[in-house]
Amino acid sequence: MDKIEKEFEVAVIGGGPAGMMAAIKASEKGSRVVLIEKNLNLGKKLLITGGGRCNITQAEFNNKKFVEKLGKKGQFLFSALAVFGPKQVCEFFEKNGLPVKTERGGRVFPVSDKSPDVLNVLLKRLNKNKVKLLLGQEVVGLNVKDGKIVSIKLKEKEIFAKIIILATGGKAYPGTGSTGQGYFWAEKMGHKIIKPLPSLVPLEIKESWVAGLSGLGLKNVRVDVFQNNKKIDEKFGEMLFTHFGVSGPIILDLSKRIGELMPKGEVTLKIDLKPALDILTLDKRLQRDFQSKRIFKNYLPDLVPQKLGDLIVRFTKISPDKKLNSINKEERKKLINVLKAVELTVRGAIGFGQAIITSGGIDLQEINSRTMRSKIIKNLFLAGEIIDLDGPTGGYNLQICWSTGYIAGSNATNLIM
Repeated sequence: MDKIEKEFEVAVIGGGPAGMMAAIKASEKGSRVVLIEKNLNLGKKLLITGGGRCNITQAEFNNKKFVEKLGKKGQFLFSALAVFGPKQVCEFFEKNGLPVKTERGGRVFPVSDKSPDVLNVLLKRLNKNKVKLLLGQEVVGLNVKDGKIVSIKLKEKEIFAKIIILATGGKAYPGTGSTGQGYFWAEKMGHKIIKPLPSLVPLEIKESWVAGLSGLGLKNVRVDVFQNNKKIDEKFGEMLFTHFGVSGPIILDLSKRIGELMPKGEVTLKIDLKPALDILTLDKRLQRDFQSKRIFKNYLPDLVPQKLGDLIVRFTKISPDKKLNSINKEERKKLINVLKAVELTVRGAIGFGQAIITSGGIDLQEINSRTMRSKIIKNLFLAGEIIDLDGPTGGYNLQICWSTGYIAGSNATNLIM
């Protein structure tokens, strides 16, 4: 094995958003930094986020509210957000020549709607700070002695660095290089790994009729999650039917909880197509509309998206050619029940192949939240998806990467000094 004898002060493993931010921050004060990435290019997963537009962050500048969205473990991120939160992320990109905009739901995107523009900002900073890039170089192991990493083993080289920042990501989207290898190394060094599970992932549905609705998006609907006839969770917003089941923002946000429920028994979803109307109000509207002589099938597009018309007829058993003023009370009641609760049975989550993020990872109790330094290995810092922290859709997960990467890079340099 050929050795790179020159010792770096900081070595970052993983060229995703957390790794690039860590390398940028660690190199700002003139430290010799090397960034190691097994892909031939940096930011492979970053380029596909937000449908290729890159949802940079969430415009929630109240750190308490941001943390609440992450659940019980969100408290861990308080210190990092105080230093480099959503506001600072927006300022970082704008100061580096990339204007940003905020869309519905607080989603922040580059004005250009092009994820390569986000990556280019990071690449320019890495270049400006003279970060050494080792691309297409796979790490095969870490040499640890007396609770400290002494070198990084590549296939044909060995890297020596005083500080190591591990930002290898999780297991979601393995096609981008996220294989979960970082978990193996961390566990081998003594870290506890909370079982990685796919999160923000589409769901497969048992009912065969969903395939006929493939491509149909629904806006302003509510999805309730039930198990054993007990309501467990709910989300309001947008969803999408696919050839195998359902996807879209609210489904992705519910997928983690559903994944936790599945081993305990069958999970059902109920879609409320008219969440803004309670049953009484909806019934009054239908009674008013049903005074007309229009036929039912011609009226349905006024009520639901056209693709749902056949489904409504099928479930209510109301003749499509029946005049509205001939629809009786019992039929109207069936229609209301369908509009307020289209029921689906979950077969399971699709898995890591289509998951946006990984839930689980390195136990947060073994990481210093103020510095991102490992409590197990003296010269190891951790950042990004590899740690046991994740959030809903809308830029929360990229913000976790920016914040933890920034903190890890800053404190790695402080440790050297």
